[in-house]
Amino acid sequence: MACLPETIPRKCFEAFFHKTKYYPAFFTIFAAQFATMKSETKSLWAIHISVLLFGFAGLFGKWVLLPAQLIVFGRVFFAAFFLFIYILIGKKSFRLASLHDYFTLLVAGILLAFHWFTFFYSIQISSVAIGILGVSTFSIFSALLEALFFREKFCYKNLIPAFLSVVGIYIILPEFSLKNDVSFGLFLAIISGFTFAIISFLNRKQVQMYSGSLVAFYQDLSATLVLIPLLFFVDLKINLLEIGQLALLGGIFTAIAHTLFISGLSKIKVHKASVVANMEPVYGILFAFFLLNERPDKSVLLGGSIIVGMAFWVSLRKTI
Repeated sequence: MACLPETIPRKCFEAFFHKTKYYPAFFTIFAAQFATMKSETKSLWAIHISVLLFGFAGLFGKWVLLPAQLIVFGRVFFAAFFLFIYILIGKKSFRLASLHDYFTLLVAGILLAFHWFTFFYSIQISSVAIGILGVSTFSIFSALLEALFFREKFCYKNLIPAFLSVVGIYIILPEFSLKNDVSFGLFLAIISGFTFAIISFLNRKQVQMYSGSLVAFYQDLSATLVLIPLLFFVDLKINLLEIGQLALLGGIFTAIAHTLFISGLSKIKVHKASVVANMEPVYGILFAFFLLNERPDKSVLLGGSIIVGMAFWVSLRKTI
C-alpha cells in the first residue's frame, strides 16, 4: 500500500483489496454468460468495456508524476510495443497498400501525440473532470466538420448543439482568462477534442482497408518517433513504479481498449458506438471522485451535463 499515490484515499483501496476474494467467482460467472451471448451483444459489451477503460486512463494524468510529454511518450511507446507483439503473434501483415496510407497514418500519429499531450497537460493543471469534459466536445466538432471533410451538405441544425456546448463551457469557466488554470485546462482539452475529431476523419477510410490494431500500431509508432526529440527538453528521471504505470497505461488502457473498441465495431454501427463513447466523461468523473477524491463543483456538473447532453444528442440524431 505504501507505493500507491498519496492522492488516492487509503480506505477506498483497502476496501477494494479486501473484497478481491469475491472477484474470481464473479468473473467466472460473467465469462460463462459472455460465452452464450449473441455476437452483437458481445460487440456491444466490448465497446462498453473499452469506453470504461478509456475513462480510467485520464486518472494517470494525476497519478504519474511526470511531465505530460513523457507520459504521452510512455503511453504510445508501450501501446505500439504491445500491438506489435499482438500482430506478430497473430501472423498478420504489417504492410500497407501505398505510400499515401503510410503518410496518412504518420499525420494521424502526429495529431495523436498532440491530442494526448494537450489532454494530459489539461488534467495536470486543472482536474480529470475538466480534461475529459473538454475532450468530449469531439462529437460536436465531428458533426460540424463532417460536411467539410466529406463534401456533404451542411446541416444548420448542427449549430444548435455547438451553441449550447459553448453555454456549457461558459458555465464551467470561472473567468475568461488563460492565466487561470481551470480556463487554460479547459481550453487545452477542447483543442484536444478538436484534434481527436480530425484523427477520426483520417481513420474513417483507413479502418475500411486495415484492421484497427494495425491502424493503431502505426499511429502509436508515429507518435512515439515524433515525441523522441521532445524528451531532450524534459527531466528523464523515472523510477520502476512510474515505468510500470506507463506500461499499464499503454498496454491495458490504450492498446487493449482501442482493440476492443475496433473489434466491437464489427457488429455495432459507428454512430451507436459513439453514443456509448459519450459515457467516458461520466466514468472518468466517477473514477476521479472515488480514487482521487476530486469533487466537481456545481458549475462543472451543470456545464458538463450540458456538454455531454449535446454530445449524446448529436450521436443519437445520427443513429436515428
